[in-house]
Amino acid sequence: MNTRGIGEGIFQSINIAALAFLAPLTCFPFYYVVIVSFTDPAEPLAKKWVLFPEHFSLASYEYLLRTKAFLRSVGNSAFLAVVGTACSLTVTSGLAYALSRRRMRGRRVLLLMILLTPLFSPGIIPHYMLVRQTGLIGSIWALILPALASGWNVILMKGFFSDLPAELDESAAIDGSGDIRTWITIILPLSLPAIAAFGLFEAVGFWNQFFSALLYLNDSAKWPIQVLLQNMLLNASNTDLQAYDVSQRPPPSEMLKMAAVVIATVPILVVYPFLQKHFAQGAMVGSIKA
Repeated sequence: MNTRGIGEGIFQSINIAALAFLAPLTCFPFYYVVIVSFTDPAEPLAKKWVLFPEHFSLASYEYLLRTKAFLRSVGNSAFLAVVGTACSLTVTSGLAYALSRRRMRGRRVLLLMILLTPLFSPGIIPHYMLVRQTGLIGSIWALILPALASGWNVILMKGFFSDLPAELDESAAIDGSGDIRTWITIILPLSLPAIAAFGLFEAVGFWNQFFSALLYLNDSAKWPIQVLLQNMLLNASNTDLQAYDVSQRPPPSEMLKMAAVVIATVPILVVYPFLQKHFAQGAMVGSIKA
């Protein structure tokens, strides 16, 4: 009798049973948020818990999508996610590519300085002083410019670029291509898996900007959606949310909060499937022929 096989079977059965028990508990909060957001406004007032609505309704979504403050916050978050990610990937990949080339002067000193940044964080106060001295307080760029390059991301992407054969650069140089052109036309297309992975992480980070926005943005018109959600949670009456049609009666505040959470979550969930395929792809497939 194979004792090891029996033990592995028991272990796998326990794992499956534990995951089957924990999975519904983990998914229930998001399920409840989605269900309440699609429930008829009168139903949550009559029931304490709504596990499955008797009547579906889009009233909460219709009200939010007609609210100037909410649409503006979604636009701010979209600007942060798109522009911030594009700028961050440009700076990170450009710096990582330069550091991966051994002919760069001062490469080791610069690499050491970058390596120290994630190990010795200056903290909130020096960061705030830097943003204030650069005149970015109150500007949405205060959430983008200080976060253009992460030390860990630069180091990881530098390692990725270092694995690319040096023959690629040499062949491009023979054809008269400069470093910038080689980086744009050759290196970046071969690095789509790394660009997609880092881009997704950056996009999620910029979309979920909260604490920095709370520190640097005093104007509610520039708030991203996460700050508006926090304001909605603290302000039960939602006085800041007013639909264009003033005659439209707002749904209960709980339903508005649930609908806002769903709208804030869906864009990231939609992006994942389109970038997932790049994670497993090899960057060097077909780039060099023997």
